[in-house]
Amino acid sequence: QVQLMESGGGLVQPGGSLRLSCAASGFIFSKSTMAWYCQAPGKEGELVASITSSGIIYHTNSVKGRFTISRDNARNSVYLQMDSLGPEDTAVYYCSARLFPQYWGQGTQVTVPS
Repeated sequence: QVQLMESGGGLVQPGGSLRLSCAASGFIFSKSTMAWYCQAPGKEGELVASITSSGIIYHTNSVKGRFTISRDNARNSVYLQMDSLGPEDTAVYYCSARLFPQYWGQGTQVTVPS
C-alpha cells in the first residue's frame, strides 16, 4: 500500500533552517507528482510546494526564495529545504502524493517561536 513517511521537523529559532524529508513506497514514485502542504493552528491547510515527475516546480508566493522542493527518484524521496524560517512558518507539514486518490503522510511539526 501507499506509504509516506515525513521526517526532519522540529523546533528552530527564527532565521534558522530545516530540511524535511519524505520517504515514499507502494507506488511508482518517479512518475508521480509530489507536494508539501502545511496546516497552521486554526487555519486551513495550504499547498507549500510541488514537483512533477518531469521536475516542474511550484512554490507558493510566501515561501519563494526561502523554501526549495526537490526529489530523488533513486531514493523514492522528496525534500523541502526550509531557510530563513519565521514564526509564520509554524505548522504541521504534510507530504502528499498526487495519485488517485491523493495520499498523505502523517505530518511533521515545524515550530518557530516568536
